[in-house]
Amino acid sequence: MSVRRVMGVEVEYGISVQGQPQANPMVASSQVVNAYASATLRARRARWDFEEESPLRDARGYDVSRQVADPSQLTDEDLGLANVILTNGARLYVDHAHPEYSTPEVVTPRDVVLWDKAGEQVMHDAAVRAAQLPGGQQIALYKNNTDGKGASYGAHENYLMRRSTPFADIVRHLTPFFVSRQVVTGSGRVGIGQDGRGVGFQVSQRSDFFEVEVGLETTLKRPIINTRDEPHADPEKYRRLHVIVGDANLAEVSTYLKVGTTALVLAMVEDGAVSRDLAVESPVAALREVSHDPTLRTLLTLRDGRRLTAVQLQMEYLELARKHVEDRLGADADAQTLDVLARWESVLDRLERDPLSLAGELDWVAKLKLLEQYRSRDGLEWDDAKLALIDLQYSDVRPEKSLHQRLVRAGRMERLVTDAEVEAAMHEPPPDTRAYFRGRCLEKYAEHVAAASWDSVIFDLPGRESLQRIPTVDPLRGTRRHVGELLDRCETAEALFTALTQ
Repeated sequence: MSVRRVMGVEVEYGISVQGQPQANPMVASSQVVNAYASATLRARRARWDFEEESPLRDARGYDVSRQVADPSQLTDEDLGLANVILTNGARLYVDHAHPEYSTPEVVTPRDVVLWDKAGEQVMHDAAVRAAQLPGGQQIALYKNNTDGKGASYGAHENYLMRRSTPFADIVRHLTPFFVSRQVVTGSGRVGIGQDGRGVGFQVSQRSDFFEVEVGLETTLKRPIINTRDEPHADPEKYRRLHVIVGDANLAEVSTYLKVGTTALVLAMVEDGAVSRDLAVESPVAALREVSHDPTLRTLLTLRDGRRLTAVQLQMEYLELARKHVEDRLGADADAQTLDVLARWESVLDRLERDPLSLAGELDWVAKLKLLEQYRSRDGLEWDDAKLALIDLQYSDVRPEKSLHQRLVRAGRMERLVTDAEVEAAMHEPPPDTRAYFRGRCLEKYAEHVAAASWDSVIFDLPGRESLQRIPTVDPLRGTRRHVGELLDRCETAEALFTALTQ
């Protein structure tokens, strides 16, 4: 019972070509990805291996027919779009006309923050390199979730879970958690409704885009609980919980608590330790109601008749998690688990007393405070176009433009990782998951890696008629401890393959 588990995040970035509002976003996204790959990946560029992907497998026990699936669900098809694997074990590619960065697999919340921050820097560097190409254009990227005109793009989380956990338990216990979690993890948004035409400010960028409680879709009829059953690991042991209900965060504390608290709740679900019925009435409506009330006073009706605010509902989960950690680990609880519990409690206490006191830790509060300063100074109403531009500028990845980065430079946002660590994480894989093997192979044997995916590395070796696949089904093997010395010793891909298969 701790925050440690195999997990990662994937973020689609908003994109625009400066001065060209009609520019094709798919072409621009490809330019961004290809520019970064050309400048940073030496020799052969390994393709993504789609063979083991199964995006239409549903956790409820069936596969959706390809004939009836929406085209956006067919993520196992190679459409010829830019799609590369980086030496830090991450994936950089074009998804739904947006450049997307998927972190390598990690095992702690802090490492999620670190490799997610590395992704922000990768995206910034990629846009700069795209502009420097002959005929290149100035491309702006935004770490946000909506274009303000009715379109939304994702910031997804992935958590490896025990296959033996009944999926019905996951739905029952996680739904109210996700409905209320946004008070900690929301990135804030000017405008109400999918098209943003409603006047006001809300806590989450994504909440207005969810329409059902449970489902397989990610771009249409978005569900609070996504049922995609594609573990990228041994399917007999694991399932991968694909979470699509979160926002793209810039604040490090928001990201840290987003994955840290979720990891704790998942551990309780796996252990059957959620002893209270916290189900809420009408979860989709409740999700939106919480987001639309930055005062955090909205009362949610639970199915047992109680009425709680989202903060109070989060406190119920916190109390259960703290007790479960004490019961299971006692004095042996690891430092990061204890830190997540302490920060979770501190944040919830302050949200209940004075939300604006968290402007240095949570995205939505930082953004709200900035907007209120402009509103006070210039006498702006919430429907003033200037506020929408400030909202967008908060998420700009360009350091000279980003309002979030301005707050960071001024020391007004709490940091959990250093710039030096982020710089290293752009190129180096995490040492304690299979991403280490994948990243090191891409760095050392680039000319002979034909393809890779989360669960394999495929070599094209001299003198062999067929490609050679090295499975990496166990996410906790292929680590530096397991293969670091072997990779250091083997000077060629042939030598490595021989050592692994003899």
